[in-house]
Amino acid sequence: MDSGNHTNKRCHALLPTAGTGSRLGGELPKQFQQLVGRPMVSYALEAFQECPQIESIWIGVTPSFITNPILQTIAQSDSGIHVVPTGGPTRQETVRNTLAAMMESGVSENDWILVHDAARPGITPTLIQKLIHSVQSSKSGGILAVPLADTLKQADLDSVVAGNIPHSERTIPREHLWLAQTPQMFGLKQLHDAIDNAIRLEADVTDEASAIELAGDKPLLIEGAARNFKVTHPADWELMQLLLSSGNKSTS
Repeated sequence: MDSGNHTNKRCHALLPTAGTGSRLGGELPKQFQQLVGRPMVSYALEAFQECPQIESIWIGVTPSFITNPILQTIAQSDSGIHVVPTGGPTRQETVRNTLAAMMESGVSENDWILVHDAARPGITPTLIQKLIHSVQSSKSGGILAVPLADTLKQADLDSVVAGNIPHSERTIPREHLWLAQTPQMFGLKQLHDAIDNAIRLEADVTDEASAIELAGDKPLLIEGAARNFKVTHPADWELMQLLLSSGNKSTS
C-alpha cells in the first residue's frame, strides 16, 4: 500500500458466495436459503448498506448461478450492489477474481476492501464501523476476531484419522489465541496480490488474513462479538434463527 492518507480511502464490501454449503444441506447454497423469512445473505447486505462508509458492495457468485431470481432481486434493490460471475472452485479464487473485477471496473487499487462471509448474518453496522475506524490508519489492515474463551484440547491424530472417538493428548495454552471472524479489511491490490501469491504457492490459507500474513504483514485483531458466528451446521442455523427472531441487534 502507499504511504498516503489512509483515512481518505473509500471502503467497499466483498461477499464471496460461490460455496455450496454442503454441510448444512438444502437445495440452494446456504447463503441463499430462507432464514427467518429472508435469504441469509440479505442480513449481511443490510448491515453494510446501513454503514455510510461503504461505497459499494460486490457479490462474487458461481457463473451458472448468476441468473437466479434471488440474485436478480438483490442486484435490482440497490445501485451500489454489484453481482459478478467471479466464483471459483475455492473461496480464495472467488475473492481474488472479484478483486480483479473491481479493479477492472475502476475501483481504486488503494481503496479498502471488507471481505465478509455471507454465512455470518449476525454482523451489525456497529461491528463494521468499529473495524473501519480501527483499521483506517493501518498499513497492514485488520480483522474482527474474538479471544478464545474455552479450554483448547489437541486430539490424538490416529483416532481422528481412523474415525474413532478421539482422546485428548494435551491442553493448548489459550492466552494468545483468537477466533477469526469477518469482515477482514485490507487494501484492494494488497489483498489481491497476497491471495494470488498464496494460490500460486498452493499455501494453506483459510481466510484473507492468512494470505496477508504469508506476505509478511501482521493484521490488527479488532475484538468482534459472539453473535457474529458462522452458520455451518444445522445447530448453527437453529441458533441463528433464535438470535435473528429476537430482533437483538446488539454487538455482544
